[in-house]
Amino acid sequence: MKCLNNLTDQQLIHLYVDGNADALATIVMRYKEKIYTSIYLLVKDKYLTEDIFQDVFIRIIDTLKSGRYTDEGKFLPWAMRIAHNMCVDHFRKVKRSPTIKTSDDRDIFEVLNFSEPGADHKMMSSQSHDRIRKMVDMLPEDQREVIILRHYADLSFKEIADLTKCSINTALGRMRYGLINLRKLMTEKQIAL
Repeated sequence: MKCLNNLTDQQLIHLYVDGNADALATIVMRYKEKIYTSIYLLVKDKYLTEDIFQDVFIRIIDTLKSGRYTDEGKFLPWAMRIAHNMCVDHFRKVKRSPTIKTSDDRDIFEVLNFSEPGADHKMMSSQSHDRIRKMVDMLPEDQREVIILRHYADLSFKEIADLTKCSINTALGRMRYGLINLRKLMTEKQIAL
């Protein structure tokens, strides 16, 4: 599997379609953290996140195996669009929208594998992540969504605009106002990261 890590997404997809299961495992490992984190930050429930995450990869596998994937070399934005749409579908099914609330659980940080720094660094880092996540949770939904897609999923503003069905300027504006609101929250709550 080591030599597979050096291949592009396109090459891995072609290998998988040709029957190499390790190629898919390589892609999953490459993007699982970004996709999982983005889903979690939208649905705020560990178990629901795990279910949607699995459904995303089932849909990806089905699309790849059926030959419906158009090979444009943009696997991550495509996978993120599937994840985003599945989150939206979930909220449509339960006839509610994501609520803006603070969350005290740290499940996402227990799931993600970070390198093993010292205990003091891990504790400070965890506290900073927790503070940032709580502040992001307080933002209006449209601002929160853009920040999550930009910083956690690493999408471009064009990809975010396509995904959220708005203009690039609107996505940029939401990002700007989200960052302004985060600064205000940090000042109001006197939070140092």
